[in-house]
Amino acid sequence: MKRTHKLHKRGQISPVAYVIVLIIGVVMLFPILWMFLASFKTNAEIFGSTRLLPSHFSFQAYRDGWNVNGRITYATFFKNSLMMSIITTLLTVVSSSLVAYGFARFQFPLKKLLFAALIGSLMLPSAVIMIPRYTLFNRMGLINSYWPFYLQGLLAVNAFFVYMLIQFIRSLPRELDESAYIDGCNEFGVFCRILLPLLKPALFSAGLFQFMWTYNDYTNVLIYINSVKKYTLSLALKLSLDAESVVQWNKVMAMSCLSVLPLIILFFSAQKYFVEGITAGAVKG
Repeated sequence: MKRTHKLHKRGQISPVAYVIVLIIGVVMLFPILWMFLASFKTNAEIFGSTRLLPSHFSFQAYRDGWNVNGRITYATFFKNSLMMSIITTLLTVVSSSLVAYGFARFQFPLKKLLFAALIGSLMLPSAVIMIPRYTLFNRMGLINSYWPFYLQGLLAVNAFFVYMLIQFIRSLPRELDESAYIDGCNEFGVFCRILLPLLKPALFSAGLFQFMWTYNDYTNVLIYINSVKKYTLSLALKLSLDAESVVQWNKVMAMSCLSVLPLIILFFSAQKYFVEGITAGAVKG
């Protein structure tokens, strides 16, 4: 009886812990709250007052900010960002899982050398490979298109996801593969029917990371895209800063709120799979 009481008591969380977590959450969410409330303020209120709440609420900044000019609206930028991010994410998840399966389950010549090169690529700063990549894609005639992002996703150039999936697959018992081989599955069948369903948490984590990084990417989009109609949200927000001599910051904040909204919805809807994918491959047994 005492043991049961101790276990129940050990599983409880003290009110102090709740208060600490609540305070940390408020501090972390404060910039988003300030950005949202600033979208209802004028420039004078933003820079001349310390009040958090605006003097009055009006959605005029959202309407004015949505229409960039007479021909382009933020609907175009949202479409570009979502299309590029979703396709790049799907290609990255598929290619990275296949490469990870090969490293985790098969023996082939120069495997250790290739794995060392894979790990070594994690240490390369993006600035080192930025110019060679641009030169390569420029010679291929792929500048001002989303193909540089699609090809990098298709070829599994992000070693972080490959390494994460390798560790996850290694935590799965090989007896599952052997049972499938006995039942008549080939290597590809084992991957699709046995391992792929078990990889869902890790694939969700990789997909969530890749989607957020691609959706928020500014530098690479600035390098490869030079047409306003193909701009993503990150470039569109910068465009709104350069469009006028006096920046209307309420419009910038309004469009920033709309831009970050899909990521917030995605993260909170997929956080269960995100946490499982990060922790599941970390401990064996």
